[in-house]
Amino acid sequence: MKRREFLAAGAATGFSVGLEGAKAVLAQRPGMRGRHPIPHRMAKTTKLFKAPALYPNGLAVSSQGLWIAQQKLSVEQATIWHEPVPTNRDEAAWLVDWEGKLLKTVMTQSRNTSGMAYGNGCIWMGANTEPQGMFQTDMDSKLVRHLQIPLGPADNGGGCHGAQWHDGKLWIVANRIRGILRVDPETWKPEFLIPIHTTPELPRWHDITFDNDGFLWQINGNDSTSFAAGRPGLIKYDPATGAVLETVEFVPGSCDPHGLENHDGVLIGCDAGVHPGWHDNESPSSGYVFRIDLI
Repeated sequence: MKRREFLAAGAATGFSVGLEGAKAVLAQRPGMRGRHPIPHRMAKTTKLFKAPALYPNGLAVSSQGLWIAQQKLSVEQATIWHEPVPTNRDEAAWLVDWEGKLLKTVMTQSRNTSGMAYGNGCIWMGANTEPQGMFQTDMDSKLVRHLQIPLGPADNGGGCHGAQWHDGKLWIVANRIRGILRVDPETWKPEFLIPIHTTPELPRWHDITFDNDGFLWQINGNDSTSFAAGRPGLIKYDPATGAVLETVEFVPGSCDPHGLENHDGVLIGCDAGVHPGWHDNESPSSGYVFRIDLI
């Protein structure tokens, strides 16, 4: 075989191997299951109790009970709704029992909180407006650290739309990079990133949690201008690969999910009452913590 023929044959073989490798990579991209459609089912919600005050936009389970994050109106949201900007911008983390009785309040310096976690004896609140970042706060309402979400500018890593403490790691729904980011809470080094699965019909995302089998769930939904037009749902991921394993659609009239948690194998959510494009407290379940049942 001449040298030119040898090189041509090698190039053709390399192209073939590369193409097959690319197909293998594409087949493992989040949301793709080869030629097989992603399993899909429905869910319904049941109201449990109301949060101590508006607006609840984050949940975290602990051995003491359920932590609920308060989201006060941002300056932008208050302007849109013609509401007064809160004079005290600090936001609460409420600890309640499983009947909704208030047990403890921790005040944090977070702003427009959207997502929280509980770990290492601290509250971790994710800000969704300036100064952005995660606020680690102890049980005496003392700020331990204010940290920007990694992989962004040092002074502004972008907003947060969810958080979860799992196996000693902090998982953050990072809006700027459109990903679910696993971070070492001690070193604050990013370790793993799952691209958020969206579609043209369902471009919105929110909080996350892990189920009893170790799978990762996330709230998603459509862009809408009213409660009636809302289409909330859930996405189930393999946290080791980021592959989408299942999608869920809420039945019409369900509670509007913002925060998400797993309690004794049952998914629970909270309805903040704040939803872009809707009127203030338009959802009939505004302020409620609720149970989610897959059907």
